[in-house]
Amino acid sequence: MICLSYSDYSHSQSNGRYRPISTDCFLLEFISLIFYPTYDLQVMSQYTHNCRLLARRCHQWHHVQRPYLSTCSQTGPKVCIIGSGPAGFYTAQQILKGNPSIHVDILDRLPLPYGLVRFGVAPDHPEVKNVINTFAATAENERCSFVGNVSVGKDVSIHELQQAYNVVVLSYGAEADRELGIPGEGLVGVESARSFVGWYNGLPEHRHLQPNLNTEVAVVIGQGNVALDIARILLTPIRLLQETDITEYALEALTRSKIRRVHVVGRRGPLQAAFTIKELREMVTMPDCRTVFTAEDFSGVEEALAGIPRPRKRLTELMLKSVTGRGQTEQEVQRLADASREFYVKFLRSPIQVLPSADGKRLRALELAVNVLEGSGKSVRARSTDDREVIDCGLVSTVAAG
Repeated sequence: MICLSYSDYSHSQSNGRYRPISTDCFLLEFISLIFYPTYDLQVMSQYTHNCRLLARRCHQWHHVQRPYLSTCSQTGPKVCIIGSGPAGFYTAQQILKGNPSIHVDILDRLPLPYGLVRFGVAPDHPEVKNVINTFAATAENERCSFVGNVSVGKDVSIHELQQAYNVVVLSYGAEADRELGIPGEGLVGVESARSFVGWYNGLPEHRHLQPNLNTEVAVVIGQGNVALDIARILLTPIRLLQETDITEYALEALTRSKIRRVHVVGRRGPLQAAFTIKELREMVTMPDCRTVFTAEDFSGVEEALAGIPRPRKRLTELMLKSVTGRGQTEQEVQRLADASREFYVKFLRSPIQVLPSADGKRLRALELAVNVLEGSGKSVRARSTDDREVIDCGLVSTVAAG
C-alpha cells in the first residue's frame, strides 16, 4: 500500500501537522512516478496538490481520525521504519517474514520510495536497479505501507512516533555532505559527490545544481565505485548516455560539456583501491577514452600479487595490464592513441587545499600532497611527504576525505 502525506487544512492549520491517509486511491497516480523517476518540480507540485484534494475527500469518505501516523487500524505490533532505501525495505522484509501479525509503515521525506536505488545508482547501470522488484513485492504486502512526504523532526517528532509504534527503526542515509576540511573547499566549482550524483539522477533537491562543465579538467577525490561513476558520466560519449535514463537536463548540460580529462585521486596505493573490477573495466574499455596510470605508483605491486585474494588480484592485474600495455592488440593500441578524452587514476595523493581564481571566488586548481605508505596488510596507512603536485582544473567532486 502506498500513501502520500497531506495537510488537512480544516483540522491542522494551527499546528501545520501532516496527517497521512492510507488508501489505494493513490496507487495509480503513484505508478506514473515509480516508472518515471525524474520528474518536473512544477508537475510534482501540482501532483501533490491534487493528492491533497483527493486525501481530503478520502478523509470525508472514510472518516479517518487518527492522532498519529500509524496506518494500521488492527491490533498487533506496529513498526515504523524511517527511510525507504535498501536498508529500510530489507528490514521491512525480514520483519514481515518473522511475524504474521506485525504491520510495518515505511516513512520517507521524498514522495517516492527506494532511496539510493532510485537516486544513487548510475543511470547506465539499470541492472542494479532490478532489486526494486523485490522491494515492490514487499510494498504490496497488505501489512506494509509506504508514507511519503514526511520529514521526521519537522512534520512529526521521534517522540510522537514512539508513542504510536511499538518499534521505531532509523534506516535513513546521510543528509549532509562530508567535508574535506581543507582551505578553499567552499569555492565555486567544488561539488560534493552526493549533490552531483543527485543532480544527474533527478533528486529534487539537487535539480538546480550547476556544476562547472565549461572546463577541460575535472578532479574526483576518492577512489570507490561512486568516484568511477562520476568520472564515467563525465567522459562517456553523449550518444551512449542518450540510451540511459539520465535526467534530460543533465544530458543537455553534458552535451555542452568541455571536460576532456578526469583525475580520480586517492590517498593510498593500487592495492587499497576501493573500486571494483567491473567499474574499472568499463573505464578501460570506454570508447574514445584513454585510461592513464602513473607507473611509479605500482612499484613493488606486481611482486605482491601472489599473497592477495583473487578478486583483488584480478583487479590489480587489470591495472598492471593498462600500465604496461601487455597483451594489447594493434586495434587497441590505435584506439587509445586516437582517444580524445583521458581518465587518470592517481594513487598516493591527498588534497591539501583548493586554490582560488584571481577574484577569489572560483576554483582554479587543486593542490595535492604526495604520500608514502607505512605498515602492511589492513594496517597500511598513507603519510604525507613534503612533495606537492598541482592540478589545474575547473571542477572538483568530493567523494571522501583525502
